[in-house]
Amino acid sequence: MKLLVYSAQDFEIPFLKAANRLRHKVTYIPDALDSNTALKAVGFDAVSIFSGDDACLIVLEKLRDLGVKYITLRSAGYNNIQIKGAKRFGFKVANAPDYSPNAIAEHAVALLMTINRKTHIADRQVHHYNFEQKRLLGFDLVGKTIGIIGTGRIGSVMVRIMHGFGCRVLAHDLTVNQELVTKFGVTFVGLDQLYAQADIISLHLPLTSVSHHMLDGKAFEQMKPDVVLLNTARGSIVDTKALIKAIRDKKIGYYAADVYDKEKGLFFKNNDAHDIHDENIKTLLSFPNVLLTPHQAYVTKEALTRIAAITFENLDNWEHGKSCPNELGYETLVL
Repeated sequence: MKLLVYSAQDFEIPFLKAANRLRHKVTYIPDALDSNTALKAVGFDAVSIFSGDDACLIVLEKLRDLGVKYITLRSAGYNNIQIKGAKRFGFKVANAPDYSPNAIAEHAVALLMTINRKTHIADRQVHHYNFEQKRLLGFDLVGKTIGIIGTGRIGSVMVRIMHGFGCRVLAHDLTVNQELVTKFGVTFVGLDQLYAQADIISLHLPLTSVSHHMLDGKAFEQMKPDVVLLNTARGSIVDTKALIKAIRDKKIGYYAADVYDKEKGLFFKNNDAHDIHDENIKTLLSFPNVLLTPHQAYVTKEALTRIAAITFENLDNWEHGKSCPNELGYETLVL
């Protein structure tokens, strides 16, 4: 099968090549998929896309007309592809679920520890031979209450880690995970109770029509004014304008995220400051109590190995007419 890999990063290509083992004829390009770059897929049976690629209806129609039949995502999330449209056009589409829940949860903890203990500030200071401590006040995690929204694979790992820190764990999900209750003493509560009681809130849910802008001004009003909000899920779960207002009004204490709701055209590349026209991202980055990383939670050796393996497993199943367990169908409802 001939595969075109969009948004191919230099650091991930060796993992993809190792997983392919020369079974498929693969071309790697750094370009993101959009209405202009879709034409690069002429002559290919399949394309592989990442979170920053745009697989809207117009793009899908172009890919179909070029003869592309398969789309394999190198991500668990798939809000960047119009699933129903893809199925209507006859594509087979699969994602890479469960590639490394540990990588994402551990990055959420890294964000928490960094913004709490100010290690990013301390590092900048000491590189300028400033060894003062007056800007480095943090707090102990033991005994604090963390609210985890979404207790799927990643959220469940986050529960185990935070339990190890000695935190009281509240959780919110559509279903109660009894194993988490039994093993880690998790208390499942409604969102209002979680917002009101949590010292730390960590998001681990997919972006859907229900979760879009779920954290809005009303939600921020219910939180503790010094709460630490962590987002390693999807940027659009948080209403950015409401977040900025909440930070300015001191309704929340800290925001640490690996995602942003307008990543397209911004993330996954080195930008010139003069080319940034998104005033919201500029405002967020101006706040000393905001920490943002460039959607890097998945960038571990283990996660990249697994993503690459799943990518080619999906292709192998389709090529040999086998059932693909990661295939996404009409029942998948995303934005």
